[in-house]
Amino acid sequence: MPEAKKLRRQYVNNDYPHVILRFEDGHEIQFPKGVGKAFDAWKGETVKVLAVWDPTSGERELVESKKGEEFDEVKK
Repeated sequence: MPEAKKLRRQYVNNDYPHVILRFEDGHEIQFPKGVGKAFDAWKGETVKVLAVWDPTSGERELVESKKGEEFDEVKK
């Protein structure tokens, strides 16, 4: 059985007032527009990118769903 590979990736929020990255295990990373975050993801893991337009409403909009390897690599 092949071994799962952990990847160091990043996402920069240039489009939404607030964004949430939601991982398969349920944890979330939240950050505002103009900010980028680095994170670890497993190869093949689905990460949902959710936009929050009004933080007081609690509503989230799914804007894309990507595999861990589809995110940009962390620039050193």
